[in-house]
Amino acid sequence: MEIRCIKRVLFLVLFCIASEFWGQQKISGNVITGDDLDLAPVLVVNISENRSVLSDMSGKFEIEAKENDEIRFVKEGYYRVDKKLTREEINAPFNIMLKKMEIQIPEVTIKYRPTGDLAKDNQHYNESRKLQALKSDMEDYMRSPLNQPLPDNTVSKTFTGHDFNAGQVNLFGVFNAVKKLAQPKVTKANYNETQDFLKRVRNEVNLNFLKKYGMDEEQIDAFLLYADKTRSLAKRYRKDFSITVVEYELKVAFGEYSKTHKLEGTQE
Repeated sequence: MEIRCIKRVLFLVLFCIASEFWGQQKISGNVITGDDLDLAPVLVVNISENRSVLSDMSGKFEIEAKENDEIRFVKEGYYRVDKKLTREEINAPFNIMLKKMEIQIPEVTIKYRPTGDLAKDNQHYNESRKLQALKSDMEDYMRSPLNQPLPDNTVSKTFTGHDFNAGQVNLFGVFNAVKKLAQPKVTKANYNETQDFLKRVRNEVNLNFLKKYGMDEEQIDAFLLYADKTRSLAKRYRKDFSITVVEYELKVAFGEYSKTHKLEGTQE
């Protein structure tokens, strides 16, 4: 009887592990923006599982997810898209279209319709002599020195309530102060520090997206110098190095770099 109970428990444990393993898998797809010149990556977030990845320069992405997970697509200058995964989308790649935000221009209304008579139209658009004189007097007054001291804009302690914070420690302020002290101070990188930072980028960051555009080692080194100069990478991240953040900065820099440098890519 005891052996049978142990077998049942082991079976339930293995079944739960297998269900979790089979339920979670990688999905893939492509994000389309309709702007071939905008090569900045898209942030893909699995809200249900608290996972996130960046798409490559062509919009392709791959992230772990399962059926009914909520996936969010975020890109600066575009409306975000939230999508709940179906079984069909789990088993086959799918496309996501991001719509660019419109720039709202305030509407201008013309209350006065010109008649074509210059004398009459000028009387409408030009300020009256009284208004011009009033503005002139106001400008002279604002420029003149004060004749009397300004009143003290404070409330007497007689009319203020009791200060319950007196003698208390501002925990929120202390927390912010400790947080600022824990973060390394951003300082300008010298030549050796910059070279050490770029060497670390070479060794730890995945630069395969550059090779897809036919860039050799010498061209990659030139691009890294460009990215460091335009994005201040060594200055900002040599003391607080994050592979995900540095990779994102490189892809943003490459979006600008590709507009001014001719690249012959071999996109997959």
